[in-house]
Amino acid sequence: MGRSDLDSLSFMYLGVFANCPANMQFLRPLLLALTALVLAACGKVVEHQCGPSDAEQALLYADGVSSAIKEEHLREVVAEISSDAYEGRSPGGEGDQKARGWLADQFAQIGLLPGVQDGYQQRFELLGITTQIHADWEFSSGFSAAPGSEFVANIANQSDSAELSEAELVFVGYGIQAPEYGWDDFKSVDVRGKVLVLLNSDPEWDAELFEGERRLYYGRWTYKYEKAAQLGAVGAIIIHTTPSAGYPWQVVETSWTGAQFELPAEGEPQLQVAGWLTEDAATRLLASAGHDLAVLTEDARSADFTPVSLGINTSLSLTGTIERVETANVIGALPGCDLMLEQEAVVVTAHHDHLGMGVATEEGQDVIYNGAMDNASGVAQVLSMARAFAALPQPPRRSIVFALVGAEEQGLLGSKYYARHPTFHPGQISANVNLDGAGIWGPAKDIIYIGLGKSSLDAVATQVADYLGRTLLGDQFPDRGFYYRSDQFSFAKIGVPGIYLDGGVEIIGKPPGWGKQKLDDYTANHYHQPSDELTDDWEFDGIVADTRFAFLTAYLIAQANELQSWNPGDEFAAARIQALLNVDSDQQ
Repeated sequence: MGRSDLDSLSFMYLGVFANCPANMQFLRPLLLALTALVLAACGKVVEHQCGPSDAEQALLYADGVSSAIKEEHLREVVAEISSDAYEGRSPGGEGDQKARGWLADQFAQIGLLPGVQDGYQQRFELLGITTQIHADWEFSSGFSAAPGSEFVANIANQSDSAELSEAELVFVGYGIQAPEYGWDDFKSVDVRGKVLVLLNSDPEWDAELFEGERRLYYGRWTYKYEKAAQLGAVGAIIIHTTPSAGYPWQVVETSWTGAQFELPAEGEPQLQVAGWLTEDAATRLLASAGHDLAVLTEDARSADFTPVSLGINTSLSLTGTIERVETANVIGALPGCDLMLEQEAVVVTAHHDHLGMGVATEEGQDVIYNGAMDNASGVAQVLSMARAFAALPQPPRRSIVFALVGAEEQGLLGSKYYARHPTFHPGQISANVNLDGAGIWGPAKDIIYIGLGKSSLDAVATQVADYLGRTLLGDQFPDRGFYYRSDQFSFAKIGVPGIYLDGGVEIIGKPPGWGKQKLDDYTANHYHQPSDELTDDWEFDGIVADTRFAFLTAYLIAQANELQSWNPGDEFAAARIQALLNVDSDQQ
């Protein structure tokens, strides 16, 4: 038997299990073992039966099927699920159900195995709480704020009502406890029963403190509400500014209006009310009691800051409706073919949900939040990557999980649920590759890697960038905390290194700064607005290029001899170490 005959035998067996029906997959380990035994008996070295592990060879090998990533397919996916027929894909709604069914069919047509035991959908329950606000928010100092234009407030206790009764307002600066930085905004002050007033973001003026301009989780609104609840506060009000949030007030207003979805509580502490105030309203509220927001903000920039009782009380009664809905992560899997590595995985994610429908205030008003760029485009990229992986002559060494997660817009809930109930042990997930908003303005010289500098994925992304002749850039807006605002964060919290790839800004054939102008315009005028729709000016050749980059990145991760790791000292390194230690004990 010659070498070409042995190669043919290897391809034959691998081809059999790659295309095997789901109900016959129990034969797969037997076929793999038989292949290995036959090849070994014939004296063949089998290191390439699952594709090359050498990075240079792997890039050439995988790039041979990049033609499976096609403009017409990407456009078809975006046009389909961002159409009005899907009603903005709000979790649990008819549009959400329709989208999930369509995406599961796509996975089946590609030939992926169902990602969970009962099919392609990892179903989970959400609580949808819709808070009704019909009056101004009044404070004992005589100030009142108008709903919508000046404040938003939501029931935060997973019930149909919430109450603040003459609760005292306390300014707590950034509301951060970070012992590793020697920072504690609370200084053992008892804030039980109080309403906390907090600055958005985290300290950014010192490169040695909180990583300077780079936003950490301490600066995210989710952290601030969680910390306030842990300390026994009944309410929390975050002061919005466009620089600190990275988006204008209208995004807060639209995102926090209507049903707010949460995973059912599992015993964690809760607030009564979670709210936001515009910067102008906060300035006037504090001034009404003789305080200067600018002075308080300056005081909060010191590690010596202590909470300030504002001499203001407030009462607020909120009522709402609560509903239980079901949504799901849509998951398909391509089993790995390496006998030693098939129990490890690369998880590729994009969120399939968006904000649903608003309420028209005038005739003919567009109230459907189609979410074309955010994130029908990312969904299209993942489906195209799945097609490319399925087109490989040999499956990759590690398994590939394609997870189109739900309820991201409500606080990364789908990926959070997956992280609680992963289909592979966290210590056996090499990395997460996340896509959330493709570059729609044309091919770029550069590509943005959110998370650059945090893990061994830096080397992987650099190899791909060098191969494709693109410049690899880190987060261009580190102050906005994008790493904590998309689904890779859910994986990071359980120790899995993540790479969030975003389209570049130096668009080929356009003048310098043109791409950034387009991105800024999108953020200011279309992000989380009904106008985020598929339009004729989308340049799908740029999306093809970015999808090719993501595909090659995921393939290198799948082929590498070692699992990916966080850089020493990274904030998530300890969680990775614990996950690796738990692999054997959790599987016993």
